[in-house]
Amino acid sequence: MACRVALIGAGIISENHLEAIVQMGPERLTAVAVADIDEAKGRAAAEKYGLAFYAGYREMIREQRPDIAIIALPHYLHEECAVFCAEHGCHLLLEKPMALSVAQCDAILAAASAAGVKLMVGHTQHYLPSNLRAKALIRSGRLGKLVAIHDTRHLPYFGGGRPCWFFEKAKAGGGIMMNLGAHSIDKIQWLTGSRIRKVKANLSYEGRFGDVEGSGVVFAETASGLGAVIVQSGYEGVAKDETELIFTGGMAKLISARGLWISRNGRYEPVAGSNRGDSADPFCLQLQDLLQAIERDAEPDCSGAYARSVIAALEAVYCSHETGVEQIVRSP
Repeated sequence: MACRVALIGAGIISENHLEAIVQMGPERLTAVAVADIDEAKGRAAAEKYGLAFYAGYREMIREQRPDIAIIALPHYLHEECAVFCAEHGCHLLLEKPMALSVAQCDAILAAASAAGVKLMVGHTQHYLPSNLRAKALIRSGRLGKLVAIHDTRHLPYFGGGRPCWFFEKAKAGGGIMMNLGAHSIDKIQWLTGSRIRKVKANLSYEGRFGDVEGSGVVFAETASGLGAVIVQSGYEGVAKDETELIFTGGMAKLISARGLWISRNGRYEPVAGSNRGDSADPFCLQLQDLLQAIERDAEPDCSGAYARSVIAALEAVYCSHETGVEQIVRSP
């Protein structure tokens, strides 16, 4: 099955999607058009990849009638754009976070269901080789039962290069927790196969500008009873992205971009094959997943319903900080 793809948004992440389409080949996917209100960015992408350029996505969708729309827009535009594309018969690959709220997620889900189109949200953590090995390690029982997770991410958030809308809560939905904490929540849920059901959170708002949080600590519990701690920081310092998995028979250290290590005797040793950099592009893998879902009339691994659960957990995080009390995560 060969599908025609239109890209909405020509920002930084668009290059990953377009390169993945090229890698997969025209017998599977062909990019036909790109839309962006920033004409310089949009035309540059169109020229590089031989695409039609549109300043508005509605005109592009109506004229090109693509099979798949990849939506890579600012968070506050996700709902409106996704609903429009679904109503015009497009299968959807929507960048994370899915939307600003559970209510917006529900509107997108309803539109996709009514139109009979597939909806996938781009949580690429599911396709990183080190993460896949960590998930297999948990399932294998090699280190015993998983009893706790400690996920830490530090990345200067208020530096140059990030568009201004990221620092406006009304447009971004939040700060580092919404943008990067979503990865932590997703990783915990996906690795364990269990949704987060309770959270207690404390956030800080010490960024140089904007009205979004710059750090957060979250105590979470999954539906299976597993405890997890998420620490996010967007202030100055050395970048870090590390997940510690604590088992009854040992420990594992997961650095998603680098590899997986295990410890049973007081020192960490790499898991065979987990530190190689020759694995498939996660953006290709997620497109393959979406194509299989379309061809088999099945749900993709990162379905809209799953991505909604990440937003539900984030809503509970913000509510917990504002109220000072533990929150139960809303389920469908």
